[in-house]
Amino acid sequence: MSDKPESCSPPSNAEPAATRSTVPIWIFALTLVLIYLSAVYFDHHSGWFDPKVYSPYANAEELESYQPKSGAAAMLARGKQVYEQCCGRCHGTDGLGKPGQAPPLAGSEFVNAKGIQRLAHIPLTGVAGDIKVDGKDWNLSMAAMGAALSDSDLASVLTYIRSSWGNKAEAVTADDVAKVRAIVSKSPAAMSGDQLMKMPE
Repeated sequence: MSDKPESCSPPSNAEPAATRSTVPIWIFALTLVLIYLSAVYFDHHSGWFDPKVYSPYANAEELESYQPKSGAAAMLARGKQVYEQCCGRCHGTDGLGKPGQAPPLAGSEFVNAKGIQRLAHIPLTGVAGDIKVDGKDWNLSMAAMGAALSDSDLASVLTYIRSSWGNKAEAVTADDVAKVRAIVSKSPAAMSGDQLMKMPE
């Protein structure tokens, strides 16, 4: 046995060994905070997309409303647009009307009539006096809101209200409106409910 003390150091040719250690929890917390702040920044800056292209639209539905349409879809889209500009303030965008101001269009016998003569007279001449709508009495003074609209635009509005809010009536054409407008031109005064009910649908 040698009296020389053995070295405590590993042999010089020994391979290094990896050891495991716990990652500090603050690193995970910091990573999550950075991810959150990055998402907030990304969202507030439109995902770095050009705001001239993307910022005008709040959601996919709004963007869809601006897409080109044709046929019946185009007519309804135009009708909705004109309705909201000219009629929605009083009758409501939901067609339920406003108490003491304007009767509902949803479920209205004028809107759902088979013919459109009475319905078209209302925006072309206006209404003055008593009128019964959906079983309720109203006393109105409505201007001829549709008189300045083209036959095509008024037909689109009437088609829109006849197919919205549960209404299920046939579409109205520009020719239909032109025929009623010709009748109205001979007697353009605002009409009462009784006068409207005396004329054919």
